[in-house]
Amino acid sequence: MKASVLAVSAIVAMSSFAAEAQWGLNVGPVYVGPQESSSNLNVIEEVAGLTPGSTELAVNGNTQLGITLDYKFNPNWAVQLIAATPFSHDIEVSGSAIDGLHVGKTKHLPPTLLAQYHVTRFSDRWQPFIGIGLNYTTFFDEQVDGQLSGALDSLGVTQGTDEVSLTLSDSWGLALQAGVNVQLTENLGIHAMVSQMNIATTGRVRVNGTTVQRVAVDIDPLVTMVGVRWLF
Repeated sequence: MKASVLAVSAIVAMSSFAAEAQWGLNVGPVYVGPQESSSNLNVIEEVAGLTPGSTELAVNGNTQLGITLDYKFNPNWAVQLIAATPFSHDIEVSGSAIDGLHVGKTKHLPPTLLAQYHVTRFSDRWQPFIGIGLNYTTFFDEQVDGQLSGALDSLGVTQGTDEVSLTLSDSWGLALQAGVNVQLTENLGIHAMVSQMNIATTGRVRVNGTTVQRVAVDIDPLVTMVGVRWLF
């Protein structure tokens, strides 16, 4: 009899948990705004006769289609996966006489997994949340700009037959998040969030496979998104 009571209690608890659990799919524009800083282009500064420490790299922002999926275990706790179509960024020199020189471009994907806490005590329709998690960023399709190739040729670093390439290392980092879900109907709502992601990479300019310039870059973007939310 005792075993039966325990079994019934377990089934009731599981049923209650299943009733509270809920999936949410959020789709909308997501913007990555780099807050970058980098080490100096020391080799290029020396070869070009520039003031030491006068150059850094700058990375522009980009908007893509954001797709995030979250799963609420109960009214307060959830996990969320952030994904998007590939972001594309131009990279250029910042500072000195070669300010604005186009270095190249790259694409990246930054899948991010977060644990979220939702504030439900004030309203069922407006649910602010905060999150913390882990970001993994992979860079691909790096391309050297003709301006950089031409500058290296004019400085005598390369010749016309040399192959110049650019690589960026992948990154793991902390992600912090804040936002709000607004429920409009039983299955439809609005999702808005802002995340600070720690993304650090090492850029390498290579000539015929040999690294001639290495630069450490902290991109650390502010990521914002507003989208339509489906509950199921």
